[in-house]
Amino acid sequence: MHAQDLPPDTPFASGTARFPAPAANALAAWQQAYSARGVSCAADVDGEFSVALNLPGGGHYLAVDRFAVHSLCYAVRDGQLHYATRADVLARQLGLREIDTQAVFDYLFHHSIPSPRTIYAGIHRLPPAHYVLFENGRLTVAPYWVPRFDEMAKPDFETLRDEFRGILRTAVKERLASDGQTACFLSGGTDSSTVCGLLREATGRPPASYSIGFEAEGYDEMAYARIAAKAYGADHHEYYVTPADLVKAIPDVAGHYDQPFGNSSAVPAFYCASRARADGYTRILAGDGGDELFGGNTRYAKERVFHVYSQIPSPVRAGVLHPLFMNPVTGNIPLLKKGTSYIRQARVPMPDRMQSYNLLDRLGLSEVFTPAFLAAVDVNGPRQHQRATWAQGPHDASLVNQMLAFDWRYTLAENDLPKVVGTTGLAGIDVGFPLLDTRLLDFSLKLPTSYKLKGLKLRWFFKEALRGFLPDEILTKKKHGFGLPFGPWAVKDAALNALAAESLRGIAARGLVRGEFIDSLLTHRLKEHAGYYGEMVWILMMLEQWLRRHAPDWRV
Repeated sequence: MHAQDLPPDTPFASGTARFPAPAANALAAWQQAYSARGVSCAADVDGEFSVALNLPGGGHYLAVDRFAVHSLCYAVRDGQLHYATRADVLARQLGLREIDTQAVFDYLFHHSIPSPRTIYAGIHRLPPAHYVLFENGRLTVAPYWVPRFDEMAKPDFETLRDEFRGILRTAVKERLASDGQTACFLSGGTDSSTVCGLLREATGRPPASYSIGFEAEGYDEMAYARIAAKAYGADHHEYYVTPADLVKAIPDVAGHYDQPFGNSSAVPAFYCASRARADGYTRILAGDGGDELFGGNTRYAKERVFHVYSQIPSPVRAGVLHPLFMNPVTGNIPLLKKGTSYIRQARVPMPDRMQSYNLLDRLGLSEVFTPAFLAAVDVNGPRQHQRATWAQGPHDASLVNQMLAFDWRYTLAENDLPKVVGTTGLAGIDVGFPLLDTRLLDFSLKLPTSYKLKGLKLRWFFKEALRGFLPDEILTKKKHGFGLPFGPWAVKDAALNALAAESLRGIAARGLVRGEFIDSLLTHRLKEHAGYYGEMVWILMMLEQWLRRHAPDWRV
C-alpha cells in the first residue's frame, strides 16, 4: 500500500530510503534512527522518502527527503497534529475547506504553491529537507539538512569522472522495479539520455523508452530522442500529443493534484507515463535533477554576466557608467540601449533579478486582477518567500552554487518533481529519480564551480565525464527548453480554444480576474503572440479546472 492510500494520521515510512543501520522494516528503521539521533535522524537517511512516527508520550515526528519527492501535509487543530500525504485529503478529514486567497495569488505568480503554504487555509506542506516535531502541544518545523558546498581545491578530472559514473550506475540499478518492469522517459536531452543508457547497462536488455512529440514547429525534439534510442538499442515508443488529447486530459490532470498546479508539461508527461503503464511497466525512471545539480540552466550563465557588474568598483559605476547609461538622454541612444538595459537589470539584487520577466509584472497586476482580489492578498508575498529562501541559503558559496540551491527548492521541489510524481501517480506507475540520488547530490557539492559552469559553458563536467557514453549530437545540442505548444494550438483548434475560453470566463465570474482582461487575452493577445500569452491562458485554465473539482463554489 502506498503512503497516499493510508488514512490520515497513520504512522508510515514510504520511499526508497537507505538507513545507517539494518532493521526489520522501514518503519522500524526510522524508529531506531530517531531513538539514536532525534530530530536530526533524517540527515543520516539517503534516498527519496517521507515518514510519520508516533513518539512516546503522544508526540509526532514527520520528515521528507531533501527534494520533497514524497509529500507530507500537516495541520494543528484542537491541540493535536494531523497529517496526510495530500492536502485535499487532510482538508476533508478536518473540515478545513476554506481556500487561502494568498495561495491563489502565489500560484498565479509561481505556477505552483510553494511550501509551506497550501491552497487550504490552516493546512501546510512540509518543505524539502525539513522535519516536524510535535510534542506537548508545541509545533516545531525546521530543516534537518542545509546544503554546504565544499569545493575541491585540486580536482582530478579522471578520478572524479570514474566516481561520477559509478554513482550513476548504482543510482539507476537501485531504482529498478522489483518485478523487472522498468522503463524510462526519453526526451533526447542530456539527462534522460543518460538514464536510458544506464538502464541498458543495469538490465543488460534494450531499455524501454517513452517519448512525447508535438506536431508544432520549434517544439518537437523527437529527433534527439531517436538518436539516443538508436545509440542504446532502446525499445523505443513515441506518442504525438494532439490538441484533442489536451481537451480530454486537462480536467483530469488538473483535478488529480491536491492543489492548483500550472506546469504545462504535466499533460504530456501523463500521456508518456500512461503509455508505459499500458505496456505493463510498473516503474519509469525520470532524468530530473541534472541541470540543477550540475549547472545546466541558461540562467546560470546569464546571471554570471550580470554578476560582473557588482564586481566593478563603485566609484566607476557611480562616476562613469551611471551618468553615461542611466541618463534619460544618452541612455536612449541606440548604441547605448543594451548597456542601459544591462545595468538596470544588474542593479536588481538577487533573487529578485530572476523574476525580471515574471508574466504578472509584465502584464500589470491592476490590469489582470480585480480590485477585490488585490485587496485580499499581499502582492509582495511571493518575492518575500523567495528572498527568505535566498537569505537562508549558502552565503559562503559561489553565485552559481547559490542559484543551484535556490533551484532545488523552486524548480525541483515545488515544480518539476510534483509534475512528474503527480502525473505518474495518475497514470498508475511508480517513478524514480536516479539523478537526485543522495550520493550524487553529495558528489555535486564538492565539485568546483568551474566544473559546473566553465566560463559560460553549461554543465561542463557532466558532459565531459559522459563523453563517449552519450552521443555527440546530444552533448552538443542547444538547450531549447520548449514545452507544450498550448498557445499556438489554442488559437488554431476550435475545441481547445472553447475549453480555454469557457474556463477563463469561469475564473472571471469568480471575481478573481477582470473580465476586460479575459476578453483582451482571448480575442487579441493570444492571437498576436500565442506562445507568450498562452502561458497566462494555461495557468488560469488549470486553476479553474481545479476549482471545479475541489472548490466549485469558491469566489473572491
